[in-house]
Amino acid sequence: MLNRELALSTTLRELVLYAAFLADLCVLTFGMVSTDMYYLNKVMARLFLEPSEDGRSGFRSIGSRADLWRFAEGPLLDGLYWDKWYNNVTLAPQNSSSHIYYENLLLGVARLRQLKVRNNSCSIYPYFHTFLEDCYSKYRYQDEDRSDFGPRNESEWKYTATSSLSPWYWGSMGLYSSGGYMVTLPKSKRESAEKLEFLRQNGWLTRGTRVVFIDFSTYNANVNLFCIIKLVVEFPATGGAFTSSHIYSVKLLRYVTYYDYFLASCEITFCLFIITFIIQEAIKIVKLKKEYFRSAWNWLDLLLLVVSILAIAFNIYRTVEVSLLMEKLLSDAHVYPNFYFLAFWQVLYNNMIAVNIFFAWIKIFKYVSFNKTMTQLSSTLSRCAKDIFGFAIMFFIIFFAYAQLGYLVFGSQVEEFSTFQNCIFTQFRIVLGDFDFETIEAANRILGPIYFITFVFFVFFVLLNMFLAIINDTYSEVKADFEVIPSEELQIRDLFRRSCNKALVKLKLKKPGMDANPAEESLESKEFAATKRKDISKLSNGDGANDKSQLKKTLGAKYPPMEETDSVATQSYVSTAEFQQLFRYTAELEKELNNTNAKLRRIMKSMQHLQGPSGKTAQ
Repeated sequence: MLNRELALSTTLRELVLYAAFLADLCVLTFGMVSTDMYYLNKVMARLFLEPSEDGRSGFRSIGSRADLWRFAEGPLLDGLYWDKWYNNVTLAPQNSSSHIYYENLLLGVARLRQLKVRNNSCSIYPYFHTFLEDCYSKYRYQDEDRSDFGPRNESEWKYTATSSLSPWYWGSMGLYSSGGYMVTLPKSKRESAEKLEFLRQNGWLTRGTRVVFIDFSTYNANVNLFCIIKLVVEFPATGGAFTSSHIYSVKLLRYVTYYDYFLASCEITFCLFIITFIIQEAIKIVKLKKEYFRSAWNWLDLLLLVVSILAIAFNIYRTVEVSLLMEKLLSDAHVYPNFYFLAFWQVLYNNMIAVNIFFAWIKIFKYVSFNKTMTQLSSTLSRCAKDIFGFAIMFFIIFFAYAQLGYLVFGSQVEEFSTFQNCIFTQFRIVLGDFDFETIEAANRILGPIYFITFVFFVFFVLLNMFLAIINDTYSEVKADFEVIPSEELQIRDLFRRSCNKALVKLKLKKPGMDANPAEESLESKEFAATKRKDISKLSNGDGANDKSQLKKTLGAKYPPMEETDSVATQSYVSTAEFQQLFRYTAELEKELNNTNAKLRRIMKSMQHLQGPSGKTAQ
């Protein structure tokens, strides 16, 4: 009992420290994201992606190279250059800068960038050599065209390489490098329109063009947010065009208001917590050595530390890099300031923090496991883990078989089955009730309904119900065991209450007699354990060898003996699973003894009836 109190006291101290760490981490994460980011993204998407008020098509409706030029010379220029008020009154020039929606300063100018592939980058079947002379494959880095073309007197007709640290773009059709043929638009709307018209007339977009990027950045001083916008038009080898867009609202200038400095103090506190946890885990590793790495919670602690250290390192790097690049990027108002590099890594940083706080919340289960309800949950999951693993193998064999079937039958006609990954996610959506049966039936009128009906029957009605049955059956067993085993009252809440009472007593805010005496509880627990040991020893030393051997056989078949260790000293504690098994064994033993006692009583009553009233055996 004393060892358990010490263990729980240590756990309580760790819980208080970890609760403070989690609260500090939550404050930091709430300071990273705000509703202003959502609204800024929404208004920018409405302006550049959706159709304009005068009926002109938006960016999402682009389906060819001609559509791209119409968008660039129309809605794009109208969105980038706001030189008039809503009543067509010309605005006074503000340092020759454009303010999108009158509130968002256009940083520098916008840029267009394209990537091309070489001619004859694919193989033509010999029968078609007389009909086809040119061949442009899909985009691959090794097939990229870097030669000069067109008038060759401007930079937009020459390939420009960029730094190897610049992030590549992962599009729908491929992974695109950060170089290409770049066009920087002028500061005025009229000059930009003339330049775009010149590029269109001289064929800047060719058959080898595989992707066009439209990049620009804005800054809103009202909410201190940078908005980095990337509009992407991909031209696959099949023809046509597909669009995608990325709008990032990030806070690169971090320490401006008083609340920002409060967050800075939280960041310093976060670093102190991480240093404390590093020392704490190092002591555990030195003390436990190999035993430390056998616990899943310890691996989770190491994962949290690694992710937190990476987050701290990136935060320092980002702050220094922004301060160094900001003046350089904004020094020339006639060039494109590439904030996409900073926004890209900022988004990765946010994702890293999101994963970190997710696992930080998961770690709370380590401390609430002393509660009876949480112990039932963990015991259920641990006891049925082997059954679920075996069932998962059978489940995914059938699941992937259906995914392969759907990919081969519907992959060329249905978007949800166009790739094997899409097939997997589509089948999970079918399980959840989100499906489009008409599209599947239209793709194949025979195999479509057969695929859908059999998948729903086997996966939804059979396999998933088997999965739930395994968990329900195991939970019923665990709950029955916990009803037999008395709940341990000494939990985290009790130690927390005792700690508070001791603190109040030391501060003379409470009398010592008002608190329950822990020694009495410990003494009662010891007396209870001693009574149980006496009862068990009486049962083991009693008469009736045949009954004892019969009970041993019966209970031994149901509760097989645990593995014995070579030395008693090697096992210094009894685990929860062993304690539960021993208690179930004792409960079954007590039940069998009660049954035997009842039988003996019936035999004695029968003997008394046979002896009769005179005490002699009836004739």
